[in-house]
Amino acid sequence: MFKEIIQPRFNETDALGHINNTVLTAWFEGARDPIFKLFTPDLDTRQWKLILASISVQFKAELFYGLPVELRSGISMVGNSSFEVHQEAWQNNQCCAVGKAVLVQYDFAAKQKLMLSIEQKASLNEHLAS
Repeated sequence: MFKEIIQPRFNETDALGHINNTVLTAWFEGARDPIFKLFTPDLDTRQWKLILASISVQFKAELFYGLPVELRSGISMVGNSSFEVHQEAWQNNQCCAVGKAVLVQYDFAAKQKLMLSIEQKASLNEHLAS
């Protein structure tokens, strides 16, 4: 599992005084960088191998400005050409949001999915979320 601590920015709050719900998808995307590096180590977008098929976020509690947030990311499922990333946002020892993203290995030139190699599957399986 990958972990990253972030500090919410003032502009990420909304009129209700908590972190706006639209911010979580951006935070979760940024926290997927270590997973992206499994496929494109230098994050060179000209060599990108993944496409986002779906995302979802379930909100469990409010997140607030001024307190650090721990983002946790791991792999929850590995398929033939796709895999699912399980993510959580924690603040004050409480899980405040759970996200899922399905990523597909993709050939952008041919516009088609690519099968994951045995090595890629093994690499993803090393980061299974518990």
